[in-house]
Amino acid sequence: MAKNKDLCKKCTGLCCRYFALPIETPEDKEDYDDIRWYLCHEGITIFVEDDEWYMNIDNKCKYLSEKDYTCQIYDKRPRICKKYTTKDCDFIEGEYDYDLYFTSPEQMEEYIKIKFDNNNRKKRRRKTGKRAKGKSKKRTKRKKRKSR
Repeated sequence: MAKNKDLCKKCTGLCCRYFALPIETPEDKEDYDDIRWYLCHEGITIFVEDDEWYMNIDNKCKYLSEKDYTCQIYDKRPRICKKYTTKDCDFIEGEYDYDLYFTSPEQMEEYIKIKFDNNNRKKRRRKTGKRAKGKSKKRTKRKKRKSR
């Protein structure tokens, strides 16, 4: 335990400056657009870890002292705080191993385009047996150039 207390003494309360909440796994384009809306708000990031989606909210605990970075209600702190250990402490060096990480609505918008628009092109191609407009013409031109 002494090791843990030493670690906390060196820290500025990183674990008390944000919290992450699980969110429902998005299933359709509208769900992803809702997440894009979350990202329009300051201090919000979204990450996916082990196929679970989370909203990370940067919002310092009001009981974290800026003077010495200690908890001002330590003896009466919430159960979540009591259960927290330094095993996964943010102060310990290392990187997070997120499957996905979004910090802006623009990143989510790009992800939505890739996830849904590209899939729609593939589905249309399978149904019609043709490539998306413009691609077949280019291939024809290339064939003609090669045969000359």
